[in-house]
Amino acid sequence: MSREILSVRGLNAAYGEAKVLFDIDMSVATGQIVACVGRNGAGKTTLLKSIAGFLKPTSGSVIADNTPLTGKKSYDIAKFGIKYIPQDKKVFFDLTVRENLELGSYATKDYNWDRVLGFFPKLQLLMGRKAGYLSGGERQMLMIARAILGSPKVLLIDEPTEGLAPGIVTQLRETFRELARSTALVIVEQNLPLVCAIADKVYAVRDGRIVAELVGPEEISVAACERYL
Repeated sequence: MSREILSVRGLNAAYGEAKVLFDIDMSVATGQIVACVGRNGAGKTTLLKSIAGFLKPTSGSVIADNTPLTGKKSYDIAKFGIKYIPQDKKVFFDLTVRENLELGSYATKDYNWDRVLGFFPKLQLLMGRKAGYLSGGERQMLMIARAILGSPKVLLIDEPTEGLAPGIVTQLRETFRELARSTALVIVEQNLPLVCAIADKVYAVRDGRIVAELVGPEEISVAACERYL
């Protein structure tokens, strides 16, 4: 039976005087894929950054595996097992794929790459290539691979398919399903067919507020999600 691994309650966040999130409540269970949908500027990225510790909430709580995380540093939250994969597909461009993974292993003390390369076998062929020469899809694979070192409890993934070819999107869809066997996923994504194919729960975000919660295949559809875009 799945249990709650991440709980966000009454979360408010702001950039200076500009309030961005308003009383956000959400929950994520083990093995669950949760998607956040909404228009650009709705506050979805701010929500992920607030959970991951890159932005300090003005009030509210973030609890993961019964441990309060609100106010902790982002690197401590990552060590605890809540990993954030940003939208910008930023890797260490001057380092090789192998060196990028080695940095991830150094941080997590996880040097078993078999699982990582099982998800992304193409990276095995690119080990000696500098990350700056990778395609967008290859960089996304590398970022996810680096993040799953250390077997995180939750992956927070921001717009993973943006700008990627359809074949890569299909591969990521299957990868997310497989990852969810051991890691809960929270995905901010505009690709609604992908969302509807993989999500167990969808939160619709509008103007910094959650305006709908859709659960299960009966409620999650492209038409239902489009109402909030």
